Amino acid sequence: MDLRQLTVLAEVSRAGSYRAAADRLGYTQPAVSYHMRALERAAGVPLVAKSGRGVRLTPAGHRLAERAQEVLAGLRAVESEFEALAAHTRGRVRVSAVQSVCVAVLPAALALLRAASTEVEVELGQAASPDSYRLLRSGETDVAIVGDGDLGDLGDREPGSPVGAADPALCRVPLLADRRYVLLPPGHALARRRSVALADLSGERWILGRERGRLLRRCAEAGFEPRVVTTTDDQATTIGLVGDGVGVALLDGLGLLPRRDPRVRARRLNRWPRRQVYALLRPETARMPAVAALMGAVRAAVDRLAESTDCLLPPGGEPPALPGDAAPRRARAAAGRHGPV
Repeated sequence: MDLRQLTVLAEVSRAGSYRAAADRLGYTQPAVSYHMRALERAAGVPLVAKSGRGVRLTPAGHRLAERAQEVLAGLRAVESEFEALAAHTRGRVRVSAVQSVCVAVLPAALALLRAASTEVEVELGQAASPDSYRLLRSGETDVAIVGDGDLGDLGDREPGSPVGAADPALCRVPLLADRRYVLLPPGHALARRRSVALADLSGERWILGRERGRLLRRCAEAGFEPRVVTTTDDQATTIGLVGDGVGVALLDGLGLLPRRDPRVRARRLNRWPRRQVYALLRPETARMPAVAALMGAVRAAVDRLAESTDCLLPPGGEPPALPGDAAPRRARAAAGRHGPV
């Protein structure tokens, strides 16, 4: 097997056909077919089968495609590491994060990087936690910032394989914990309370996101099924809908910070586990100076947010230092010099 064959297999896995894989790679279709035949001979087992106008991977093909993606991701990380070493803290870092982190944390972190005169280009992508985790495992992002309660059951993973914080191939960096809040419209009777139980909301109209399995299970345990009137995954839209009296909603504390609406009352939801937010990255990626600088700025931004609001909590102590982590100290020092972001 060689890297070109593994690259072709990984692209066929993503594209679903030889023609689409050839277009993405800049190859001819016969060249893709040639590399796939050579790879099958080297592997000694069939890797693809015809499916309509495209192809599908056999179980052996799926397994080898996963390994190919890991090998290629590791190679990209090594290339990026040595590029970064040659340019000190210059470099490009790809980040995939949940919506609330993209809005409330990362802008402040990037401002700290700029204040510290760190030449790091950051490519931001907003994605749900399961999608960020998959992008990290396939090598399509360098850092995935996720919530532990959001990963759920990744249906396309091998049964029994570790996910997220339990994945031994990944480095886990705790960032913060936040509470779950109930958003109530103007004049709602429950707004007079400091906290609300889920059972108190049994007769309400609900605004929910598409990922709602965990909530539905909790509602069933509380003895009711929520009456859903609106579905949206956008947090700003959710807050606006609540403010206009369309219904009630749930939101994590981090999602409340950048979008204060004077019409909406946020009350703590009783007996709901605190969400742990953490960064996942490969150990070899963590040693890259550009990544270390970004992670230091992220932690400094989180520290500032935690000092200014009671919505956030520390993740249970000081986050562990990353290998070669000198940049966070510089980012924290810059944060102290340059005032609020």
